Amino acid sequence: MANTTQDIRPFRIDIPRDRLDDLAARLAGARWPDELPGVGWDRGVPLGHLKELAEHWRARYDWRAREAELNAHPQYTTYVEGQNLHFLHVRSPEPDAAPLLLLHGWPGTFADFLDVIGPLSDPRAHGGDPSDAFHLVIPSLPGFGFSTPLAGPGMSPARMAEVLAVLMSRLGYDRYGVQGYDTGSWVAPHLGSHASGQVLGIHLNALIAFPAGEEGEMDGLSEAERERWERMQNFNDGYLQCNSKRPQTVGYALHDSPIGQLAWMVEKFKELTYPEEALPEAAISRDRILTAVSLYWFTGTAASSAQVYYEEMSAASWTGTESQDDTASWTPRRGTVPTGVLVSARDVTIRPWAERDHAIVRWTELTEGGHFLSMEAPGTLVDDIRAFFRELR
Repeated sequence: MANTTQDIRPFRIDIPRDRLDDLAARLAGARWPDELPGVGWDRGVPLGHLKELAEHWRARYDWRAREAELNAHPQYTTYVEGQNLHFLHVRSPEPDAAPLLLLHGWPGTFADFLDVIGPLSDPRAHGGDPSDAFHLVIPSLPGFGFSTPLAGPGMSPARMAEVLAVLMSRLGYDRYGVQGYDTGSWVAPHLGSHASGQVLGIHLNALIAFPAGEEGEMDGLSEAERERWERMQNFNDGYLQCNSKRPQTVGYALHDSPIGQLAWMVEKFKELTYPEEALPEAAISRDRILTAVSLYWFTGTAASSAQVYYEEMSAASWTGTESQDDTASWTPRRGTVPTGVLVSARDVTIRPWAERDHAIVRWTELTEGGHFLSMEAPGTLVDDIRAFFRELR
């Protein structure tokens, strides 16, 4: 049967014309709510800003150009234990390149890494040292983008790690690095635990570590770490509550309305990019943001991409320990794989708690940059990835 084959099949994105026309018609016929005067972003995405973005999406955004940009990189699909998996596989021209798995987050996609593909895979052509080259594997995480449909419930970060370990083995890589942010920063440590003999090192950004309820764990936190903990506690987690408790219900609205999908994602780009007070387009181009939104819309993955929150925070206990079915919750038991952490100005990563959970050997803090470093500050991310893995090759 198709879903049991181990074949790796070439893949190209080709969204049918009628679906592009359907999107344009839905955007043109959108029904807009009123808004309270003078509230700005305090209660959600402002009406005027969203209307402007929607009109740009309808009339000026060129999906076919973005589709060609994505298709310029080799893409494939395969099935791993019943789960369809889509991925980019960009081999370096350098024969001694190290394999590197790049893992996106929510509301991200594999396209988040477009600006780092060239410098990481072919540093010689980008003014770098060819000894820093990587063969890149960039999957759509299960339930995201073209890695659909989900094979069933239980696709937690730990399960995703198992699926990706099979993929890397199937590609012939028996020793590789992993880089991840957001959801990817949940999955990557599980890969280190599940395949510690294969994972060379783990590089993380947008990592979150939580208190464990132990006596004295707040003692000794720096002023910056206390401020991060306060921001973490006060963060608007409305999206997180919806995704983790009723992902299917919220998915109906987002799946049926491109305006809803746009607003749902743009709010996260606004809250998580740097600087906080600026519009997200100051950090990430409008078209790049719309590429992410378009991928969620065209693949219909509003509900399936949210399921990982349910698996990690509702189906399992959100405690950082092992659940009764031996599926790790939130973070795996402390691993032994060398880990590097890159902390941007918008991150809330607290070092003592991160070091409790991970075998950290490199720690870098930035004074700028936001949650989406591969799009906001790709050069900074590339430099830190190179420096971290240079010590491990």
